Amino acid sequence: MKKRMAGIAGVVLSTMLIAGCSSSDTTGSGDEGEKADVFKVGVTQIVEHPSLDEALKGFKEALKEEGLEVEYDVQIAQGDMSTNQSIATNFAGDNVDLIFANSTPSALGALNATKEIPIIFTSVTDPVGAGLVKSFEEPGDNITGTTDTHPDAIPNTVKFIDEYAEGNKIGVIYNSGEQNSVAQINMVKKATEGTDLKLVEASVSTSAEVKQAAESLVGKVDVFYIITDNTVVSALESVIQVATEQDIPLYVGELDSVKRGGFAAYGFSYFDIGYQSGEMAASILKGDKKASDLPVQYPDNLKLLINEKAADGMGIQLLQEWDSKAEYTE
Repeated sequence: MKKRMAGIAGVVLSTMLIAGCSSSDTTGSGDEGEKADVFKVGVTQIVEHPSLDEALKGFKEALKEEGLEVEYDVQIAQGDMSTNQSIATNFAGDNVDLIFANSTPSALGALNATKEIPIIFTSVTDPVGAGLVKSFEEPGDNITGTTDTHPDAIPNTVKFIDEYAEGNKIGVIYNSGEQNSVAQINMVKKATEGTDLKLVEASVSTSAEVKQAAESLVGKVDVFYIITDNTVVSALESVIQVATEQDIPLYVGELDSVKRGGFAAYGFSYFDIGYQSGEMAASILKGDKKASDLPVQYPDNLKLLINEKAADGMGIQLLQEWDSKAEYTE
């Protein structure tokens, strides 16, 4: 009798264990108990700096709000182009569900690595000129995203400099090896046409060269204008230091750089363009759209942001007339 009871107990215990394993291995999806899809997204980013980091946060937030379960593999190239390409090649080999390319070099590396895996980019200034897409309206078979250039951002900044800066020489520091940056410098040059403004250029290839480049412009320029160049923005504090010590107004290309200590920028939130990209990615992962169905998007909002503390440190007098057109931060 004892042997029989022991056998029954064993059967009951085995049944309970099987039931327990079945429950723990299943991720609930409604009342049906179906396992939810877990998407693998490879994130390639050329360097770490606040604007790109904010774009990634926005991207993740959009996918979260869309209710998607995502496993992220985030890889930073630290400005090295060989590493940048290796990251993309590895993602293609891993056959991830989607690649999020955060910068122009990142997107180029991803497109070189795969023509099949969907690629969503952001923080790209000139996707057509960079050869990423055919046009904004018809991007390509497996790639689309958001640009970090609002059509009015650079013209508005140049106009502001022309109206209010003392002097006419604009010092620009950029990496001439970044297509993204060359495109912006050309935009600045075009925006200065018809004015007395003149550009004084200093080129760098690494972030370690940025401070020396800024110092080389002292005495030659009346203002600094730092566009959204990844190499320079990653070392922006070096330019802020020189600008503050020499009382040179520092105009920047986006709002995060104003919050870091730049004087002023016409810009938008990188979180927002990352979020827009995330919404595009969600529609692809859900199977509602293909990359080729989604036009490249511009930033939605553009505003003038002025850093009051930076203005004081750079010897800039704030004008009351700016109150109607600008927001302020410290």
